[in-house]
Amino acid sequence: MSKEKFNAVKGMNDILPDDAALWEHLEEVLRGWLKSYGYRNMRAPILEKTGLFARGIGEFTDVVEKEMFSFIDRLNGDDLTLRTEFTAGVVRAAIESNLTYNGPQRVYSMGPVFRHERPQKGRYRQFHQLSVESLGFGGADMDAELIVMLRDLWDELDLRDVRLELNTLGQPEERAAHRVALIAYFESHNELLDEDARRRLHANPLRILDTKNPAMQEMVNNAPRLTEFLGDESKSRFEQVQRLLKDVGIDFTINPRLVRGLDYYNHTVFEWICDGDTLGSQGTICGGGRYDGLFELLGGKPTPAVGFAIGLERLILLTQDTLKQNLDANCDVYVMHQGEVAARAAFGVAVSLRQMGLSVVLHCGGSEGAGSFKSQMKKADASNASFAVIIGEDEVNAGTVNIKSLRGEGGQVTLASTEAASYLMQKIAGV
Repeated sequence: MSKEKFNAVKGMNDILPDDAALWEHLEEVLRGWLKSYGYRNMRAPILEKTGLFARGIGEFTDVVEKEMFSFIDRLNGDDLTLRTEFTAGVVRAAIESNLTYNGPQRVYSMGPVFRHERPQKGRYRQFHQLSVESLGFGGADMDAELIVMLRDLWDELDLRDVRLELNTLGQPEERAAHRVALIAYFESHNELLDEDARRRLHANPLRILDTKNPAMQEMVNNAPRLTEFLGDESKSRFEQVQRLLKDVGIDFTINPRLVRGLDYYNHTVFEWICDGDTLGSQGTICGGGRYDGLFELLGGKPTPAVGFAIGLERLILLTQDTLKQNLDANCDVYVMHQGEVAARAAFGVAVSLRQMGLSVVLHCGGSEGAGSFKSQMKKADASNASFAVIIGEDEVNAGTVNIKSLRGEGGQVTLASTEAASYLMQKIAGV
């Protein structure tokens, strides 16, 4: 009877050790960068009530209508959804724990999110995001600071060919007036609307502006623009954001059609886009903006907030060459041995070296399955260790070990086994 071979679920990929090393390095860079701006980690559950996303993100967004992984809990009948983004869950947790009511909070979350969309390069059904949230900050200076933060990250990762697009969505009453004008305009061009646009016409006409349908582009380009409905306060705020960015030398393009995919945004919205060939048509690597109304929408007290999210798969694709150059070795020391007596001695040496704070890989396989020193040396080289410790029967009898430098010059030395740890600590500290 043949046994079924299982494969990963479509759009949900394994990250194997070589690639995982890049992920770990990127995550380390991200945590250090966030700490330099005063952000602390926050972790919300992967599962939330489906209504949280429907209310927070918007019932007529692509995410809620088409892309959520939702199910009914068989035990208690709850309607649950795997998180499609972090912000709604972070705000729910902040409300539930009164997190922001004693003072503003800078927080970030990092991990997997889930959307049932067509898998393509840099876009998967389980993918990973870094989500950064500034909760309780109402000023335009925080909008600008988040963008400056991102410019610093691109510089640290040596990421080229990125550009910033900026827009403002104004305040709710301004968007409401714009919405009325949009509906009237689109109704007057009903014959040009596709099925998706007609369905959204009265529910969410702003999303029609983000259409990818080539047959609608000219008509959409001539639609009423939100800037025509902005009051003095919204205009002044947007101009302040622009001035702050110009003051620190950040170039940007104002894109009046930039609306973002989620309903909770207001005022400043932005995207960082990569124009290279690596991501193809899916060039957005980071998007965000202000969402001052989300706390109230989810049952909390009025609380201003602004944030952004980065797709980590896309960032890995764009920065893997830089990340590889800075990867740490798998270990400091690779311990090799030949023969049963040497295998026992090598086991003890590896333990003592680890106790001194070194990272050590012991060649395993039993005394008979260890293989020749030549084959072991190949594995030592592949480990990227700085040194190999070589132990044979002669070394055991003499109470010594051979230490061979695997990187650069240094050759090979023979030392008393009791001196090996201090010698290696001194050498590795200077490597």
